[in-house]
Amino acid sequence: MKFRDPRLDFFRGLGMFIIYIAHLPWNWWSLWIPARFGFSDATEIFVFCSGMASALAFGKVFDVHGIPMGIARVAHRMWQVYWAHICQFLVIACGIAALHQSGFLNDCCDLTEDYVNSLNLWPFFNDTPQNLFGLLTLTYVPNYFDILPMYIVILALIPVIMATARMSAWLAFALSAGLWLAANFGLLNLPAEPWSDRPWFFNPFAWQLVFFTGFAFMRGWIPAPPVNKVLISLAVAVLLVSLPFAYFRIHGNVPEIQAARDAIRPLWIKTEFGFFRYIHFLALAYLAWVAAGDKGLRLFGHGRIWGGFVRIVQKVGQQSLAVFMASLVIAQAAGLMRDMVWGRGDWIPQILSNLFGFAALIAVAYSVAWFKGQPWRKTPKPAPAHDEHARQSHVTSRSVEAAG
Repeated sequence: MKFRDPRLDFFRGLGMFIIYIAHLPWNWWSLWIPARFGFSDATEIFVFCSGMASALAFGKVFDVHGIPMGIARVAHRMWQVYWAHICQFLVIACGIAALHQSGFLNDCCDLTEDYVNSLNLWPFFNDTPQNLFGLLTLTYVPNYFDILPMYIVILALIPVIMATARMSAWLAFALSAGLWLAANFGLLNLPAEPWSDRPWFFNPFAWQLVFFTGFAFMRGWIPAPPVNKVLISLAVAVLLVSLPFAYFRIHGNVPEIQAARDAIRPLWIKTEFGFFRYIHFLALAYLAWVAAGDKGLRLFGHGRIWGGFVRIVQKVGQQSLAVFMASLVIAQAAGLMRDMVWGRGDWIPQILSNLFGFAALIAVAYSVAWFKGQPWRKTPKPAPAHDEHARQSHVTSRSVEAAG
């Protein structure tokens, strides 16, 4: 059986809930997600944990079957993610277009402009032939739909890193760092739309750094860091020093801090995965790893209620691709439903739209896990003896009636 680190599933699941909060339109809960208090956010969690999961899923294939079969395995996953991206886009775009055509949105309130503009869908609706081609070739990548394309490109780099690591793990690290540097100096990027020179919001050649950091930890190329007071203090210091430059209520009200934040923008920019984002995430990940304890013992040993919560979050993390796909659709649907029925300002609809989304993500995770288990292949359990006796009696009585 393939080993799964329970901490990986838990933190990946936690990231899924945070991503939902961040993608629910006009959601004031997003004021309290980690991104508001530091340079890194749930995207780093998703990409880092995906790197760790990829090391588990693909690493052994390369080890046992060699590079060609490893490439085939990665290509299969890329194929799945590609069509997941296309379907996710079409479902959301068609849903909003259908509501717009029905006139229902305009009858309630003028929401069409808000949602279509926020997703950058007008170019697709206004020039569908050109942008349909761009969608299929990943040269039209609206900002809301940019994580899966980034993931596809990073997956394509796995065989390159694995082949390089066979010569030297340090050479693989150098290659990853070199790609990150090239992206930060504007030498590597991909076009996000046919009519402009705007690049992808998530530059995959930069974001692969955090992916392959997680990959390297799970492969054993990087040893687990020791748990000691010096590293814990250093990690806490990184988070505290970052806080004034990340929390908008501080830098937005202190001109000196805002000026310093603007001056160091290349170091925290999201598109090229600025270096301060990397440092902040590593500090946060280290503290989470310390808090979880050896093999996650402290994470899972706090009573029945907490244990149930952890198991639910783990289930969401185990089905992260399906949950992520669904979360973006559910976020738009929940936002539209909230705005049409109640409006955006009231706090009760805000709470309900978030809780509805959480419940939907959990339902998706458990449903996908059930289908993946292929229950139709399992042998049915034999009926209890008393049920079998009752069935036989019923058959006998029917036979007597028929004979009479």
